[in-house]
Amino acid sequence: MKKITNHITHLFLLLAVLVSGKNSHAQDIHFSQFYEAPLLRNPSLAGIFTGDVRAQIVYRDQWNSVTNAFKSGSVNAEYKMPVGSGDDFITAGLQLLFDKAGSVSLSTTHLLPAINYHKSLSSDRNMYLSVGFMGGLVQRRLDRSKITTDNQYIGGAFNPAAADGETMINANYSNLDASVGASFNSSFGTDQQNNLFVGLAYHHINRPKNSFYRNVNEALYPKWVASGGVKFDVGDQAFFNLQADYSKQGPTDEIIGGAMYGYKIGDPEMPDYIVHLGAFMRLRDALIPAVKIDYNPFSIGLSYDVNVSQLKTASQGRGGFELSITYIGFLNRDNSTREKVFCPRF
Repeated sequence: MKKITNHITHLFLLLAVLVSGKNSHAQDIHFSQFYEAPLLRNPSLAGIFTGDVRAQIVYRDQWNSVTNAFKSGSVNAEYKMPVGSGDDFITAGLQLLFDKAGSVSLSTTHLLPAINYHKSLSSDRNMYLSVGFMGGLVQRRLDRSKITTDNQYIGGAFNPAAADGETMINANYSNLDASVGASFNSSFGTDQQNNLFVGLAYHHINRPKNSFYRNVNEALYPKWVASGGVKFDVGDQAFFNLQADYSKQGPTDEIIGGAMYGYKIGDPEMPDYIVHLGAFMRLRDALIPAVKIDYNPFSIGLSYDVNVSQLKTASQGRGGFELSITYIGFLNRDNSTREKVFCPRF
């Protein structure tokens, strides 16, 4: 118990180092369990896991205590396979994203295929440079019947039959969006059991228009995302997993980071369960305690945002609840990555 307590203490010291800096709100949809939505971070993070396939779901329900809740969902799937007889790999992925918010039911749906190539940089250990691209269709819509404007208040009384005065042609529109990214991941330490990655992504490279009025001046700002993570053992049964992102989109930026302490229950080589406990912080916005349980081949994670922003009085500190479910597995095929000595992983 004393050993576990010392590890937990180290966790929060590492957390304090990770999240030092400044922050404000970014424009895009984000998740507190950002580490469970890798394609949203960087398309080159596709395929960096031990297995042939990975499928992940993240659901977020935010700010029920303040207004009509923001409900967001992410579904991503990846399929990884070797290339030729060497140690290179290619990963095909798909990112689905849904978001609904506010009294006018403003909703956004993304359908984004992705492709990633992993180039081996060493014949002695896992060391890969990955380059990924993601692009597809984005649709936004709202319920115009729920809009209320000043034009509908006549003589001090609200008249729902009056024209709202808005000049939008349609209550929905679609556009194409694209992202590109690169990442480096490697094993290190005794027996190469530890892993790290760093990555940089550039989103909205085509600057899609973001206006129901089709105003060309309302194009989305491009967004840079720098990501990093380290996973290292602290004994046969325990390990730390540190993750952090910095994003910059136009005049706004965001820093989120933290760490999870993992403990293996059972045989360290083939544990029955792995229990993760930790915390993350979105600076000047939310403190995010998180828990995760691995039961091969599934993982289930829970987190909750404790609001520490200027809205904390109105929200009474309450923020967003998130649930994630992950499946990682091998396929029964001749070229399964199970048979490869080296493979991009984290």
